[in-house]
Amino acid sequence: MDAKKRIALVAHDAKKDRLIEWVRSNAEALRAHRFWSTGTTGEKIAEAVEGLDITAMKSGPLGGDQQIGAMIAENRLDLLIFFIDPLSAQPHEADVQAVVRLATLYNVVLATNTAAADFMISSPLLAQAYEPVDGAPD
Repeated sequence: MDAKKRIALVAHDAKKDRLIEWVRSNAEALRAHRFWSTGTTGEKIAEAVEGLDITAMKSGPLGGDQQIGAMIAENRLDLLIFFIDPLSAQPHEADVQAVVRLATLYNVVLATNTAAADFMISSPLLAQAYEPVDGAPD
């Protein structure tokens, strides 16, 4: 992992506002990195926070989750911040589970809530190169 991290930002509908507020609150620390996001979430973050290098993919249910999963499998993401709503049924639940599974398999740092994201962003490893001991599978 380079010092400039490749980060995906994803949120279920009920968590989008919370993710946007989290990004806004941490904008200074985040500006040094590159971002990808699923459809509406990425567009809303880009509107709310100036200066982020963010690319919006398709909406999650329309394939955006799978696009993020493909990026993980191709070693093109370092961190995944995915604010999951565990209390609402998701029509694309299988895709969500696949993304979380891939992040685990490929050793991508994963935060599924605000507390985990806060710990992630406060780590000194965020701003420096890092090579995990057990890297992604071949």
